[in-house]
Amino acid sequence: MSPIGTKEEFRAPSHILEKERERLGIKTPHTPIVVSAENLVGTWVNISHDTRDLVRLMVSLKGNEIVVHAFGACHPNPCDWGQAPARMYAENVASAPATSLIANYKFDFAEVAVTARLLKGALFVESFTHFTDQSGRADYYALDIMSK
Repeated sequence: MSPIGTKEEFRAPSHILEKERERLGIKTPHTPIVVSAENLVGTWVNISHDTRDLVRLMVSLKGNEIVVHAFGACHPNPCDWGQAPARMYAENVASAPATSLIANYKFDFAEVAVTARLLKGALFVESFTHFTDQSGRADYYALDIMSK
């Protein structure tokens, strides 16, 4: 039991690298694992042509950082949301290929968290929009499926 006012460190079994390597039968590498963006990099287009959300995501590398360039559904041309730095995530603590990412956008009227998960060759993109302009609009969630 920890003293009052101190926080216990939480570590699930999947957070312990040595245990995950042992479970998966992976030898201990000589260098640290670096998550690779290769699976996520490229231009992803919404499979729904009548979407009201994101129509395209361009995922690229800038040095060692991953960057997301999002485009929203506007007429006659898509709205350019600009670029946002993203964080990549692997499937588990012992794997290197990135399978998901998260990027945050901040506009004058809203903040949007964009998450993406690679599944069977498609990119499942979720956006969580929080309005900050006192407009009375409800915050909302959207799911878009994209392909290269």
